[in-house]
Amino acid sequence: MTQERFRDELLTELDRSARFRARTIEDEGFRGRRAALRAWQASRLARTHRDLLESPRFHDAAQFFLTDLYGPNDLSRHIEEVRRIVPVMMRVLPDSGLATVRHAVELNALSESLDSAMADALGPRAATITSATYAAAYRKVGRAEDRGRQIDLIALLGGALEGLSRQRFVGAALKMMRGPARAAGLGELQGFLERGYAAFRAMRGGAGEFVSLVVARERSIAQALLSGDDAPLQTQPQTGREMT
Repeated sequence: MTQERFRDELLTELDRSARFRARTIEDEGFRGRRAALRAWQASRLARTHRDLLESPRFHDAAQFFLTDLYGPNDLSRHIEEVRRIVPVMMRVLPDSGLATVRHAVELNALSESLDSAMADALGPRAATITSATYAAAYRKVGRAEDRGRQIDLIALLGGALEGLSRQRFVGAALKMMRGPARAAGLGELQGFLERGYAAFRAMRGGAGEFVSLVVARERSIAQALLSGDDAPLQTQPQTGREMT
């Protein structure tokens, strides 16, 4: 991928995220509904993937996904500075690192869009979200293709992070990026990369099984909700074996 294409894709997604986040600043009611929605979703993710969180092998990666699933909270405040840091990224990060950045910013923007629609669909019910009200809002929003893409991006991020974690020099490269990233307003994105690298590097035996479990569960839940079945929001995963 050329610098120009990478820069343009990055800026497009950053701009998209910024447009959605502007509403959280301007609209206090929406900000409250969004916060309540995200808190409920975080709790649901912890229930669904409790076994992964309790697994010594998968805990760090599971915690990273539950905490950073939607990407950093504020990817960039200074768009022009982002243009200047792209050459640094292209120079110090391997392809897996660039893919991680690209997938993270797209996932962030898409999740902001979907959460905005969910907060509107919930309306006043966002104050007391239940499985039933969440499922009803989920079906009202629809957007099955976007939900599928959201899960695809989780899979792509997992694969890119695994590739990143296998390269020892990346730790040093990320440290080199720390100063320029913070100066460019990309401190949250830098933190995302460092946390993901550390979590996946600590996982024994590769990340393929972990990513497959998370993606399969999230895809199954999305399909069930869209078809009218709310049960997966309340049930615990059955792995059929003990996690180690």
